Amino acid sequence: MKRREEWRRVLEAEVRLWSAMSCDQLISALPDVQTYEIEFESKKYQIEVELLENTDNYVHVGIAVDNGRFWRAMRPLSSSFICKRTAGL
Repeated sequence: MKRREEWRRVLEAEVRLWSAMSCDQLISALPDVQTYEIEFESKKYQIEVELLENTDNYVHVGIAVDNGRFWRAMRPLSSSFICKRTAGL
């Protein structure tokens, strides 16, 4: 499996994890950029999660994955998602 395909599986898992949270949970968990390392199928990956936007209507979160090697970390695989706030808040 090619490197970017491996990273995509990690990225998809992280997006599922973070997008399961409510807007309030995301805001609380992401006062600053969160960076951490995970092991996925015996390989280590660097994850970066950032609150991109916090508006009255939605929260926008960005997630990036790389393998921690300098040159590859310069071009991580990334995605983002939007958590819509419920009406009446």
